[in-house]
Amino acid sequence: MSKVFGKGILLALAAVFTASAAFACTPIGVGRDATVDGSVMTSHTCDGWYDNRIQIVPGEKFEDGAMAPVYQHVCHGTQPTRPLQKVLEIPQVKETYTYFHVGYPFMNEHQLMMGEDTWSGRDELYAKDGAFWIETLQIFGLQRAKTAREAIAVMGELAEKYGYSDGGETLIIADTKELWVFDVCGPGMLWSPDSGKPGAIWAARRVPDDHAIVCANRSRIGVIDFDDKENFMYSKNVTELAEQMGWWTPGTEFNFSKAYNPNPYGSDHYQSLREWRAFSLLAPSQNFEPRSQAYDYPFSVKPDKKVAVQDIMAIFRDHLEGTDYDLTKGMAAGPFGNPHRWPTPKSVRPEGKENMDWPRAISMFRCSYSFVSQSREWLPDPVGGVLWFGQDSPDTTLYVPIYCGVTKVPNGWSEGVRHEYDPNSAWWAFNFVNNWAQLRWDSMIVDINEEQQKWEKEFFMQQNAVEKEAAELYKKDPAKAVAFLTDYTYGNMEKVQDAWWSLAWKLVGKYQDGYMMSPEGKQIQLGYPTWWLEAVGFGEGFVD
Repeated sequence: MSKVFGKGILLALAAVFTASAAFACTPIGVGRDATVDGSVMTSHTCDGWYDNRIQIVPGEKFEDGAMAPVYQHVCHGTQPTRPLQKVLEIPQVKETYTYFHVGYPFMNEHQLMMGEDTWSGRDELYAKDGAFWIETLQIFGLQRAKTAREAIAVMGELAEKYGYSDGGETLIIADTKELWVFDVCGPGMLWSPDSGKPGAIWAARRVPDDHAIVCANRSRIGVIDFDDKENFMYSKNVTELAEQMGWWTPGTEFNFSKAYNPNPYGSDHYQSLREWRAFSLLAPSQNFEPRSQAYDYPFSVKPDKKVAVQDIMAIFRDHLEGTDYDLTKGMAAGPFGNPHRWPTPKSVRPEGKENMDWPRAISMFRCSYSFVSQSREWLPDPVGGVLWFGQDSPDTTLYVPIYCGVTKVPNGWSEGVRHEYDPNSAWWAFNFVNNWAQLRWDSMIVDINEEQQKWEKEFFMQQNAVEKEAAELYKKDPAKAVAFLTDYTYGNMEKVQDAWWSLAWKLVGKYQDGYMMSPEGKQIQLGYPTWWLEAVGFGEGFVD
């Protein structure tokens, strides 16, 4: 097939098929020399309706000839309208590792962690016959790999062999030593399983150990140095389609992101504003400025100070406070400083602003879950891998530690539905608190922050002692260390679920009918701020 003919068909098909787009997640990763304790960290805000239920899938050993199923719609397990679809079976390996399954699987027993975000990319990249989506690649990567490099090789090989039909995706992958960014997209609409060509295009780049990176729904790989095999990995066809389509000229530097994701989806600042905010908080001395999507921030930055887990949690809870884009200020925030902006259909947007949107913060009301992970080579795997997990929106969640060696979590965190109220679900406790807080955000967020700080402070204060005891138990009997951490994790998750339901009912009783009830039972008028009353014309419109 000639290059011209192939390009013409792809452009025509692009009008028919479009790559899928997620609801915009934000992962952040930090190398071991940039963290306060030497851990490698990754993280993820899973923004949209995704499966929030944590399932622990035990590792297994298999006989020769065993097969492994490949599914699609794995990440939508709580959506009744998107049932699992089995598309293929592939040869199973002799042994798989225990991994933690959720919307986007995030952890295995060897401290391998993954955070995800979607960038979709050019429509011409879509390959409808590909078997794999990003979440299924993650499953096999976590089941078959111990390190980030191994996981990249596993996922890349599977995507090339069996095809990739999802939109462009990024993973920030952490192990006990290294942090990598993995980008993958489809090979084009002309690909088929019997074409004999690779079924995916992918590239991976190592993050310097003393740097941090944020990904916000656009490809971040940038220019590939083909001579640097230590810090870059890529598919054998990584430049092929870009050359064929005229997206790259041989002899010039190859920018993976510009070739396959030149025009990120969303409004002009949808991705770049989050990148700017995270980098500005991590490295304020570099004086980053908010720029449009046409501008690229550095691949990664060296933080001004060592980064702690709490720092990433704070970034995830950010609403651009104190900036020109502060979502808690202005008429759009209402009288009570509500930073949340509901989805706005184009049909109701003002004329001439159909393609514009609200400023996008990192914290989102529609988040299913978020986490910050730590991988630490100086501790045995069951102890060294810990993932701080929060249900629902980051700003009103509570992060609870889950160790990668645990064998069970409470039913309230592993079961439940989303389309019907479920009082036995941890997610519903956090979602209820977030929604109730919309009524009087400026007041209720104070109560919520106090509860967050109380519990999270306790967890961090306990961390060293818990891990020291677990490590000592591991030396004597690994099974006892696993049982100890399982009991600790399980108990904390039950306590947190109960605490958030208690907080929910406390807020219901404390804030009612526009008043606040004091502990003594006094009804306190909260009223409205003067600036808002003036803006809406309070007292006007009456005729004597």
